[in-house]
Amino acid sequence: MKKFFLTMLISVVSLSLVSCSDVEETAERTKEEPIKIIAAHNQTTTESPYQAGLLKFKEVAEEESDGRIEVEVHAGTIGTEEPELVQKLVVGAADVVLVSPGFMTKTGIPEFDFFALHYLFENYDHWEQVLDGEIGKEFADMVNEKSNNDFKMLGYWSAGARHYYGKKPIEEMEDLNGMTIRTQSSGVVADFWEQTGAIPTSVSWGELYQALQQNVVDSSENSYPYFVQQNHHTTKNGKYITETGHDYTTRFLLTNGNRFDKYPEDIQEILMSAGEASVEAEREAVTEQEQEYKQIAIDAGAEVNQMDTSEMEEVAKPIQDELATELDMTETLEKIRELKQE
Repeated sequence: MKKFFLTMLISVVSLSLVSCSDVEETAERTKEEPIKIIAAHNQTTTESPYQAGLLKFKEVAEEESDGRIEVEVHAGTIGTEEPELVQKLVVGAADVVLVSPGFMTKTGIPEFDFFALHYLFENYDHWEQVLDGEIGKEFADMVNEKSNNDFKMLGYWSAGARHYYGKKPIEEMEDLNGMTIRTQSSGVVADFWEQTGAIPTSVSWGELYQALQQNVVDSSENSYPYFVQQNHHTTKNGKYITETGHDYTTRFLLTNGNRFDKYPEDIQEILMSAGEASVEAEREAVTEQEQEYKQIAIDAGAEVNQMDTSEMEEVAKPIQDELATELDMTETLEKIRELKQE
């Protein structure tokens, strides 16, 4: 009988110890704070394709991590200019941001000027072949290496096909002679527009509606979702849209590589998976919105026309060649051109 009670006592004590251990472990897990990710773009409208992309990033990261990751999405609320967002990325006030090729060039990686070259891509399929293949991987490795791991590429987003819009339609390149156009006022973009006869002019995005309305600039260029959401097509100098398709625009979804490397391996994999999902969602949103906002512009009275862009494409080629030589990237340019032929 004594032996029986002794055995029961040992069993009870053992169960108590296990229960205490489980409670302590549960308490410890409860204390664990989720990894908070601040994801931001500079567009102030939540209708932007950028928003669709970051919301998909949030959805996948939170679901696949089972709540271990929490993502806050900011649409222009922590910065409407790229330098603000990138500064926050470097110092830790943001974890995922979206930037353009022009800004990456300013960070000391001139190779990214390649993505600002006009008529580099023939169409969306060509653009995707380049970015989703070997060349895209090379650029991702480059940004990581040249930034000393401050920047790590999570994916290539699209900002759509950019077109001309202005105070008059253009039927041929010479119609641009003497016209001011809001675009980059230096670098390969400005070189291209100068060669067409236009006058590149710098106007901030937030002031462009007024500039078009008050005849400060004759024209601008962008993709349908962005300029129609800002009602540029309703202005005095934004009514006429010519589908030049001069730039299939690339945007870079970046995280801080140094912080990324400190996350557990499974968290890293989830963030990369969320990045891939965001790429698909954002590109899909761009495709849908390009058609949607083109129709909105037409319904509001804007006039849309097409033109033969071959003369403009010929203007672009020597600018492409010159930059490729300057950056020692002639081979890369040839690869891109070869993919155009496939």
